[in-house]
Amino acid sequence: MSDLSDGGWRAALPLAAWRGATRLGAAVLPLWLGHRARRGKEDAARLPERRGEGADRPAGPLLWLHGASVGESQSALPLLEALAEARPDLHFLLTTGTLTAARLLEARLPAALRPRLRHRFVPLDVPAYVARFLDGWRPDAAVLIESEIWPNLILAAEARGVPMALVNARLSAGSARGWGRLPAVARRLFGAFRLVIAQSEADAARLRVLGAAEAQPWGNLKFAARPLPAPGPALAALRSAIGGRPVLLAASTHPGEEAQVAAAHAELRTRLPGLLTILAPRHPERGPALARELAPSTGAEAVALRSAGALPGTATELYVADTIGELGLLYRLAGAALIGGSLVPHGGQNPLEAARLGCPVLLGPHTENFAAIAERMVGAGAALRVADAAVLAEAAAAVLTDADRARSMTSAAARIAADAGALPERMAAAIEALLPEPDPQGDPVREATGSTG
Repeated sequence: MSDLSDGGWRAALPLAAWRGATRLGAAVLPLWLGHRARRGKEDAARLPERRGEGADRPAGPLLWLHGASVGESQSALPLLEALAEARPDLHFLLTTGTLTAARLLEARLPAALRPRLRHRFVPLDVPAYVARFLDGWRPDAAVLIESEIWPNLILAAEARGVPMALVNARLSAGSARGWGRLPAVARRLFGAFRLVIAQSEADAARLRVLGAAEAQPWGNLKFAARPLPAPGPALAALRSAIGGRPVLLAASTHPGEEAQVAAAHAELRTRLPGLLTILAPRHPERGPALARELAPSTGAEAVALRSAGALPGTATELYVADTIGELGLLYRLAGAALIGGSLVPHGGQNPLEAARLGCPVLLGPHTENFAAIAERMVGAGAALRVADAAVLAEAAAAVLTDADRARSMTSAAARIAADAGALPERMAAAIEALLPEPDPQGDPVREATGSTG
């Protein structure tokens, strides 16, 4: 009652409206999920998990981590390894919201972590689904990665006494303005976290205003990630097919970027004989349509599609790498890489993935998602800015024809990437403080029932 008299009703009413709307929406959600499954966006066999079903709680302490999509779930891996080393008794539940994230997790999860980790798709934010999920898994603590704020899930976990952390948190100015229209709701939700670790001071400042009073800027977990993998046979096959040709890569591109890259390729082909340009769309399902769109500018025989099993032949000029989880392969082969999402107003992808693999980085003007690291890289000579197709062509030519310049860029980028190396251990220590103390003699009740106490 005192909470309501102090103005808590300003949060209670909108949150009650959200609970009511999601309860009503549950009637049509099975149809929506079925539609997504038919489009390949959900795993039809695992749809019950989206309703909070499928709990399989191991005995002992359990930490729940949630990373919505590919970037968040992959950035969790070094944190998981640090936590696993610090707490040998700890088990993990990792939830994701996308099928692509689940598939990459399966491919990249270190073997040592597999016996200690269970993956599930996160339940939709319906009160009954959330209750079923939390009652089944009974986590000892929860870690949400980046910016997944689902009201029913957060408040239900808080009501059950689950300590929560929001790590690698980011909040754009636009999102902060949106939350600012409901300040009481923001304070109620962001104030539910006992630990908030932001990517930057700007993110931390916005979060503090919205209710996360102790938010601290420690840096970005994505900068601490291990180098992306590359299967040896696939790397050898592509390397053999490409030979000594110069290679320009456009990685994780978004609509509107591929046409600019193709235009840059057209400018470069006379200056760099044999140039191969690889286009890796952020959403691989766009590959076939993209190949058809590009064919008129180069000729159908000059465009090859990796998902069709094609390797780049001598006549291939544009190679569409429409596959999942192969950027580590492509960065190892490229002489320069444009980081996608930066030539169009999307905010850019992670530039340090290329830097860790010795690939010189080119960045468009839109790098808001990685603003601090992008500016640092440009300032240190570790990356070049490109505004459009013409500037992209000039920058790519400069890097692909000057080995000394390329080496200088990759050396500077490697130094920046190395700076983030200790963040997972530091973050793991803060999260460990939310967990129950290890029981050196074991807890027979916990071991027999999986009780969280």
